[in-house]
Amino acid sequence: MAVKPQVLAAISAAIQEFMLEEELAMQAAAVMAPAAPPGPPPNLWGLAGRQAAMQLRTLMQRRSLR
Repeated sequence: MAVKPQVLAAISAAIQEFMLEEELAMQAAAVMAPAAPPGPPPNLWGLAGRQAAMQLRTLMQRRSLR
């Protein structure tokens, strides 16, 4: 069953209009949305402690600690 050219044109126009509306809505949402406040700074002492614990575990798994 072949689609009539008029129906195909109407479908194409509807899809194009829908995509344009979606793009405009996304642009408007990006402009209106306030920027999120920055999070807390990373805890460097905590990161260093976790890294040391992971390194010790790796050494123990390899039995290199002896």
